[in-house]
Amino acid sequence: MARISGINLPNEKRIEAALVYIYGIGPHTAKDVLKVSQVDPNKRTKDIDEAELNRIREYIDKHVKVEGALRQQVLLNIKRLKEISAYRGLRHIKGLPVRGQRTKTNSRTRRGNVRRTAGSGRKKSTDKT
Repeated sequence: MARISGINLPNEKRIEAALVYIYGIGPHTAKDVLKVSQVDPNKRTKDIDEAELNRIREYIDKHVKVEGALRQQVLLNIKRLKEISAYRGLRHIKGLPVRGQRTKTNSRTRRGNVRRTAGSGRKKSTDKT
């Protein structure tokens, strides 16, 4: 099993798809990494020899910010926004959508499954007063 940046890559997938399992590497970056390290993107992870794996590891370590370092940078950016009381920082503090999404509907993921609607308050016509 190939291990890069502390992540075990799945054996049965193409190396191009397996690299995406690493936080900070998307499809485009995976293609670039394989092109620079001269590895065939159609090879399965289990078929890659140690020399090719080392070339991939070295390139990722030197040129791509991944996993712990990237997560730390994201958290520091959010902390900075909160400290300077930027609008985006306030949205993070309140637990609301940050990137301009509407909140009247469709913000269930960010707010939790909160249902804040109530009935009109009218009594049914069959009820006696």
